[in-house]
Amino acid sequence: MTKLSQECSFDIGEPAVLTQSAFLPAAESDPLLCNMALSLCSTFYPLGFAVEIVTNSPDVLDAATESWGHLHRRHDAPVLQLRIGVVEDASTDCPPPPLVRAQRHLLSIVADAHNQAICDLKAGFAFAWLNHGAVQHRGYLRYHFIESTALVLISTSYATPIHAACVSRYGRGMLFCGDSGVGKSSLAYACARAGWIYTSDDASYVLPSSDRPRVIGHSHQVRFRPSARELFPELRGRSLTPRPCGKPSIEVPTSKLPSLTTADEATVDYIIFLNRQPSATAELLPLSNEVALQYFRQNVYPLDEIKQPQIVALEYLSRMGVYELRYSDLHQAVDRLERLAQYSGTPAL
Repeated sequence: MTKLSQECSFDIGEPAVLTQSAFLPAAESDPLLCNMALSLCSTFYPLGFAVEIVTNSPDVLDAATESWGHLHRRHDAPVLQLRIGVVEDASTDCPPPPLVRAQRHLLSIVADAHNQAICDLKAGFAFAWLNHGAVQHRGYLRYHFIESTALVLISTSYATPIHAACVSRYGRGMLFCGDSGVGKSSLAYACARAGWIYTSDDASYVLPSSDRPRVIGHSHQVRFRPSARELFPELRGRSLTPRPCGKPSIEVPTSKLPSLTTADEATVDYIIFLNRQPSATAELLPLSNEVALQYFRQNVYPLDEIKQPQIVALEYLSRMGVYELRYSDLHQAVDRLERLAQYSGTPAL
């Protein structure tokens, strides 16, 4: 851990004041703003990993608290660090969505000349420079320059990202896989309403493990497509969540949904590829383990030092039972998966 990390490993609460005042203007002798004072520091725990944010803006820490203030440390891994400098100016417009590019262990997130971040994936470190307009648009700040940057560091250092929802029943975890819009979040929530344990909607992260494969997820939130209001009456009064870009969604804290049981982590026994068809009767069809591996490999980072441990984790995960679930009715699908979860061996198909 760096000297700065040792000095400012604080839990969420009042921001720690290190030196000087916030928004200290850069001297002419420091055109790169290398010595600009970042006098506020707090530690947060996305996905249970410690991420230290050092900044000169209370607004940045407030935004991070909205995202992760309710989370606690669950993994004993070295602290990652995100430094965010905010240059005060007269801007009020929200910057454009950033463009992400990478070469080897350096990844850039660039919106414009005044709003950008660089992630050093080897060092577990990132820094960003933002202007007043970016910080005042809280959703933009959280989505593009706080949450995304932290998850990039976590997913290339400690956990392998996969595009899958995760729920558990009778101690057996299932991953729901498929392209965007296939119904992963809706089916995961339908299972949770039926008494299953909910871990994630469409983004899960595989942990290194010598036992059964383990995944972690954002169990404190479910994100739905607007069409989910037709499936679940409790969503009909909810409006779309403001997003600076991307597909419209309804984001609901699991604490606001009735009788849901959640867990941040789950072991995985089955991998289920969803195939929703009109008038289909719910049925499970076996698939090869190679289908799962090829699907999971889509999100692997291309740098060998990062890719190889991720491939090992995904190969181990892909050894679990792999099935295609054809269905049209959510209740039938949940019932069919219920029988799979109850069965200790190969299910009767």
